[in-house]
Amino acid sequence: MQLYTHTLPSGAKLVGYLRDETTEMPAYNTRPAMLILPGGGYAWCSSREADPVAVQFLQAGYNVFTLYYTCRKDDKQPALRWQPLIDAAGAILHIRQNAAAFRVDPHKVAICGFSAGGHLAASTAILWDVEPVQTALGIHAEEARPDAVVLGYPVITSGEFRHDGSIVNLCGDDADLRATMCLENQVRENLPPFFIWHTVEDAAVPVQNSLMLASALSAHKVPYELHLFTHGGHGSSTCTNEVNTPNAHNSAWVGLCTDWLAETFDFHL
Repeated sequence: MQLYTHTLPSGAKLVGYLRDETTEMPAYNTRPAMLILPGGGYAWCSSREADPVAVQFLQAGYNVFTLYYTCRKDDKQPALRWQPLIDAAGAILHIRQNAAAFRVDPHKVAICGFSAGGHLAASTAILWDVEPVQTALGIHAEEARPDAVVLGYPVITSGEFRHDGSIVNLCGDDADLRATMCLENQVRENLPPFFIWHTVEDAAVPVQNSLMLASALSAHKVPYELHLFTHGGHGSSTCTNEVNTPNAHNSAWVGLCTDWLAETFDFHL
């Protein structure tokens, strides 16, 4: 396996785990890619939602990248505004531009985000063509649009059920930007398919975030799969002892997700 690191213009760090090319498994020398965006309220990137998740998708046969995107370290810094989205879209663009070297199918690039990272992943799928992103990256088409989206307990809304810290760190007091980042209102037709999971007991990011997104996707005929688990708090990642949130039932999201991706991408081990 090859370890790959790359620093984006903002200083955001992209770390890749690339499966080796082999003569024994020629059908799998080119694989789908998964880009992981950890959560952390747009204040940090959680290690619990980085490598432990990456290993799961590596095992499922993907070439995997984790993006440590720009965060607002403290409230003395200005709001992040478009920078995290530029980072995430730029990471997808970088993966596609180097698809041959990474042994990645450029038409099978998925994005997976948790909590605030879920907001960022969903933003990348929904707002990939906004002017600040396209101008910053020098693109004009769908180069930075993901092909599938995986969201774990995502921040979606900037309205009543928002995670206030995430929205403040991203938008500050900019009312127009807050409206744009209210993602349930930005859903449109012809988005990539979504896989979403959440716990009903989540006290930090209410389950209504996922429910509102699912409702909007349904209204616009965007394919999605939604799984709600009764018990469990926020930030449960892979729901294992490794990440300090063991829950054998909720950990089923990993297998459900990789099965869904296998069907979505027609990629079967």
